[in-house]
Amino acid sequence: MIDQRPLPYGVAARGVMRCAVETARLLVARRVHLPRSRVGIALRFADGTTGRVYRETVVDREEVDEPCVLVVSFRLRFVGGVFHTLFRWESLLNTPLFVGFPGLVSKLWLAHDQRGAYRGVYEWDGPERAEHYARCLWRILALVSVSGSVRYAILPDLSRDRLLADPARLETAVDDVPAWARLTALDGGPGA
Repeated sequence: MIDQRPLPYGVAARGVMRCAVETARLLVARRVHLPRSRVGIALRFADGTTGRVYRETVVDREEVDEPCVLVVSFRLRFVGGVFHTLFRWESLLNTPLFVGFPGLVSKLWLAHDQRGAYRGVYEWDGPERAEHYARCLWRILALVSVSGSVRYAILPDLSRDRLLADPARLETAVDDVPAWARLTALDGGPGA
């Protein structure tokens, strides 16, 4: 696993500002979609936790040359009970903070698991782009997350749809995937 750190504040801020401008362009062009076909499925991970998809975001892309999956995990500070529901509703407002980053293909938003961790399971075009995003996002998540809980894993040469079609592929196809990011099965909904 690579040494993970957030980008410097200025670099991350510039990345988020460029993203917001691109997000506006994508929204005006109607290239951002919220399909419901995967909402409700539960993703089980090798650490024994399960996260249920509560939203999906997809960006129209011409072609994906270097597919990779990015899994981001964090635990929110001071959020419990009904506030988890409020966070899920509010999180739609966070879309401009990620949808305009170069190379984003899709995101599955997972509700908190049994340990209070939220996950995003993304597909990106290019692992370097995915890492740049994750390291920019870290600065934003650090404002609202339990210290030390922000982490990410990049799974190169893998599309999200291929992963969801055969979660067991991670057992043999990708080395060094931490248990919290290693999908093992789907429960309920399409493809399960």
